[in-house]
Amino acid sequence: MKISVYNDWDHAPKAEAAGEDEVVLAWDGEYRKGDIIEFSGITPGEFYVVKVDATIDPSLVLIKEEAVLYTVPFYEKKTSYNPLSFVGNRHIVTIRKAADYEVSSYRNLALNPFDQHEYAGVYPHASANVETRGEAVFAARNAIDGVKATLSHGEWPYESWGINRQDDAEFTLDFGRRVDIDKVVLYTRADFPHDNWWVKATISFSDGTRQVLEMDKKVQEPHVFEIKKCGIEWLKLGELIKADDPSPFPALTQIEVYGSEAK
Repeated sequence: MKISVYNDWDHAPKAEAAGEDEVVLAWDGEYRKGDIIEFSGITPGEFYVVKVDATIDPSLVLIKEEAVLYTVPFYEKKTSYNPLSFVGNRHIVTIRKAADYEVSSYRNLALNPFDQHEYAGVYPHASANVETRGEAVFAARNAIDGVKATLSHGEWPYESWGINRQDDAEFTLDFGRRVDIDKVVLYTRADFPHDNWWVKATISFSDGTRQVLEMDKKVQEPHVFEIKKCGIEWLKLGELIKADDPSPFPALTQIEVYGSEAK
């Protein structure tokens, strides 16, 4: 495997490192707009643990490509990340093959701080049919980054999935393989009185089943639903019904889906 850092306009390497089962790239220098972190030599269909920056938690992910290109975020795209991410003149990036016990463990199968807005092939992956004004702070990927600050909206740590007042808004979580789940947890944004909240939603699963969720006004507490499904590949959160409140701005801060690999 290999990690390379280069700029998209000339592909001249700034730093690189290689290894068999694990690669650690520690390098001195500054990221610039257009920089790419490339993870290559990957075995498609295997699980890896990736840490793309010292400020971002490791991600246990299924990768279906031989190489993954990670675009270093800048300017507006950076607003949903820790302000310290990708800054300074010393950095560390790592990738390793996931251990069997990590892959087989009961865990939050939705969690992926490594997820990118427009990049499929790495799972879990979040997407949506609408994101408020197309802004990074309201992108679907924010709902699986592990950050659960619900009391405001906008830049990190208050990034969320925003629905742009759209009644048919729908959020999709793709696991990239079959999984067994037994619990779904939703953290809805609670920047009251700016925000509204959902009183009802529906989760549709890849097996053709649906589950209606009844919700109420929460501040920092999660909505917890015991939902047992086996062998699902994705789920969709939709049919979102707002409360009778003047605000038009409900939003999802985080979704967690607990379970394990399909048996």
